[in-house]
Amino acid sequence: MPELLLEILSEEIPARMQARAADDLLRLVTKGLADAGLVHGRAEAFVTPRRLALVVDGLPERQPDVREERRGPRTDAPPKAIDGFLGSVGLSRDQVSEQQTPKGTFLIAVIEKKGGPVRDILVGIVETALAALPWPKSMRWAGHRVRWVRPVQSILCLLDGAVVPVTFGPIAAGNTTRGHRFMAPQPFSVTGFADYRTRLRDAKVTLDPAERRALIARRAAELAAAEGLTVKDDPGLLDEVAGLVEWPVVRIGGIDPAYMDLPPEVLTGTMRANQKYLSLAQPNGTLAARFAVVANMETNDDGAAVIAGNERVLRARLSDAKFFWDQDRKRPLESRVGKLAERVFHAKLGTDGDRIDRLTELVRIVAPHVPGADVALAVRAASLCKADLTTGMVGEFPELQGIMGRYYALNDGEAPSVASAIAEHYAPKGPDDACPTAPLSVAVALADKIDTLVGFFGIDEKPTGSKDPFALRRAALGVIRLIVENKLRLPLGAPIREAYRLYAKSGVSFHAMGRDEPVVERELLDFLADRLKVHLREQGVRHDLVAAVFALGGEDDLVRLLDRVKALQGFLATENGANLLTAYKRASNIVRIEEKKDGIAHDGAVAEDQLRQAEERALFDGLEQAAPAIAAAVRGERFAEAMQVLAGLRAPVDAFFDNVTVNADDAGLRINRLRLLSRIRSALDGVADFSRIEG
Repeated sequence: MPELLLEILSEEIPARMQARAADDLLRLVTKGLADAGLVHGRAEAFVTPRRLALVVDGLPERQPDVREERRGPRTDAPPKAIDGFLGSVGLSRDQVSEQQTPKGTFLIAVIEKKGGPVRDILVGIVETALAALPWPKSMRWAGHRVRWVRPVQSILCLLDGAVVPVTFGPIAAGNTTRGHRFMAPQPFSVTGFADYRTRLRDAKVTLDPAERRALIARRAAELAAAEGLTVKDDPGLLDEVAGLVEWPVVRIGGIDPAYMDLPPEVLTGTMRANQKYLSLAQPNGTLAARFAVVANMETNDDGAAVIAGNERVLRARLSDAKFFWDQDRKRPLESRVGKLAERVFHAKLGTDGDRIDRLTELVRIVAPHVPGADVALAVRAASLCKADLTTGMVGEFPELQGIMGRYYALNDGEAPSVASAIAEHYAPKGPDDACPTAPLSVAVALADKIDTLVGFFGIDEKPTGSKDPFALRRAALGVIRLIVENKLRLPLGAPIREAYRLYAKSGVSFHAMGRDEPVVERELLDFLADRLKVHLREQGVRHDLVAAVFALGGEDDLVRLLDRVKALQGFLATENGANLLTAYKRASNIVRIEEKKDGIAHDGAVAEDQLRQAEERALFDGLEQAAPAIAAAVRGERFAEAMQVLAGLRAPVDAFFDNVTVNADDAGLRINRLRLLSRIRSALDGVADFSRIEG
């Protein structure tokens, strides 16, 4: 069956856009085929720095014929309605039939459309896909009106070896392409995908990005191993480098020994961000004075000129870094704190200097809740944690903030724990980032994130939908992970309120903006609860259980909350728990319906002299004993014990529903039984809001 082969050859496509572009081209073309009723087999897209390619197997030679029946108005409908229907189907009155139904006689139009050659249909499908491809950034070139990521040079479009006459702007499709820009620039013709792929390889182009990536990884590992080294794992960089070359050739270069005293993060950061080099490691894990560079062509000198050129460029880069490193260490980190007053944190939230003033106070509230955290050292770390923002190194390499602060603090003779807290206070930066465990690092990181969250919630700059310009979701997740993973007994309300007051002290009045302290605290705790639900759902914990515990209100201790959630989850997984949940919902529904009917709440005291049946008395006695026991267990944070008390209620609750008629004829008896059911609700709600639990 016919095969479609499409290639768009252009100037270099940015590596970060390549994978998405291949996916979009595949999606748009296959959607067009489906909309045209064209069934096909394998469809696959490929991308290199200079070309987007697509192959679709198993296409039919013709589009299938289409026969459609469309019912119109009744035969006795007004002429205007009939004429409108005939015009919509493109038929005259004598070309439509009539059909009798129980509702009358209707006009029926049979529309038959003969399928055309697939080649003709593909023209529209491909041209539409090319025009609709959603590049993050695109351009027009010369005087042409069409847009593409870079100027298009040629289009190859074949169906079973014959050219499909696709056009895109000034470019008309043909059956030719070109290979590597330098090693095989001559055009050549192809007959199909197998021929295309083979001839591209002969012309020094590896079409499949996964194959290029694997080749780079394998060759770099081989060359490194020959020198007793290993390649540092960096999947993201591998993906990027595979998108920069069509014919990857790996070479090993050296780092000038004069720069090996630079911090390894500076060396690897410079090589990665600016030069796209793979870092190599010695057997003990330390950075080697070698790097792997991926060239895009073979050379007659076995890469000597390529290696020398890259070493020369790296020396220039590292020379700048060494200058900043040497200059920055001439001044103690503490002397740079004053410069933070010249850096604006946010127009409405003051400067970075104001932040330091707040953090040194806020960390005094947080540190006592972090086991092993010395408050004085925590204050010292907080006072220095932003100082490296004013250094030349961080100005040149912003991604090293915090990291350079650690090196400068150690150079100044600061305590190692203080230096580590400076480096780690930004962490965790995401769900996959390591979470600090050192006490000082945890305390300063928490203070930093709580200050950020309170500030932006105070000026009502909360995340909306998919927009989160200040990364507040990430900050909230960081707070959650720092507390949960380190099992901190930190009630969040206190530091939130303190942060609010510290902003006011620094001259930022949220109250004047209509954002009072209770509002900010409630909204921020709700936001943290939502992020906690997401975090726990990824770990297999049901979100409704988190909601059921949070709904009780007043819970800002995440460790205690999670203990309660885990106990609740374990309880509901038992037969007693599942049945008691069913009984709770039944009792709640009955009471709610009857309260609505009566117009009053049935939450008053149960009259013991109205307990006529043994089952009523047993349930009343069980609730009388359970309520204080549950309250005591919850106060003592013995949540498993509270669940055991709940389990003991199952038998009397089941017996009550099996043998007692709630809506008795005697009005007094009915009200008393409704109050007894209401007590079931209140007893269980002492543990969690069971109405929030699904199932």
